[in-house]
Amino acid sequence: MRVSVVDVGSNTVRLVVADAEGGLPLPVHTAKWRLRLSERVAHGGPIPEEAVGRLVEAVRAAGSTAQRWGAAGPLAFATTVVRNAPNRQEVLRAVRAETGVRLCTLPGEVEAELTFLGARRWMGWRSGPLALLDIGGGSLEVAFGRGRLPDFVASLPLGAGRLTREVFEGQDPPSADSVRALRRNVRHQLRDVAARIRWEGPRTAVATSRTFQQLARLCGAPPGRQGPFMERELRRADLRDSLDLLSRLTAAERALLPGISAPRAAQSLAGAVVGHTAMKLTGLKKVSICPWAIREGVLLRHMEEGGSWWADITRHSDEAPPPTGGSHLRIATPAR
Repeated sequence: MRVSVVDVGSNTVRLVVADAEGGLPLPVHTAKWRLRLSERVAHGGPIPEEAVGRLVEAVRAAGSTAQRWGAAGPLAFATTVVRNAPNRQEVLRAVRAETGVRLCTLPGEVEAELTFLGARRWMGWRSGPLALLDIGGGSLEVAFGRGRLPDFVASLPLGAGRLTREVFEGQDPPSADSVRALRRNVRHQLRDVAARIRWEGPRTAVATSRTFQQLARLCGAPPGRQGPFMERELRRADLRDSLDLLSRLTAAERALLPGISAPRAAQSLAGAVVGHTAMKLTGLKKVSICPWAIREGVLLRHMEEGGSWWADITRHSDEAPPPTGGSHLRIATPAR
């Protein structure tokens, strides 16, 4: 069986086509389209018509690519930027009408749950009680669990792109006062979640997302060209030193550093502040960098439970009322 996943994020639309047999999703083709939706949406505002058109074209291309590689209609989802847009339902309907792809939005807690599933399968049961950190463009997901799915998840409006726009807008590099203000804000919003992680006492901590991967490379982890099976870690002390460096540089100068890509250079400082603060408050001295995240979680859940669970996800996405902006802490404790 060959399946595909389309992930509409804050910066890019990503496609993964995988052979889903034997309990393991094996990728056969990946592709991405850079849209930078977050830069085209004013804080709290709707997604502009021009950006919706670009999104439609990217999803159409992803669907066509998946078909060429022998996969059925993709499991397509959008994260924070689309989820929090006041015209979210109009965007979803436009994508469906123009492309035939049933794009849905996932609550932050569901993103965390699926990402945890991907990380758990990658790390294995020997990792024991597992804590997860995932910095996206619009939100930070945190999870903890002892089993296949997490016991505790939280989604916070602490994405690297969002904070860069809200706190560092027009500053390159940001002032020391702005960096301190950002750290205070992150500490405040993470306080209760971090206390829960400390209380749980995880045996293993993992971090996913491009933000953490690039920060780990900056701090000395092996480059991506050495493959996904190379062990990569990010130590809090090293991240602290890199944070000081990033805060002194412009975005253009950061893009010259190891691991920091030009498209993500502007938000790398905010990502480092969130990552370091989260590790410090949770008491984590190091995290393992996990290459599997939400897309692999979607594939795994689809393989294990079939298409019915995804039909429920898309139906709830259609029925849900417009979001309030994602400004509140949301914690779910699934009874599984």
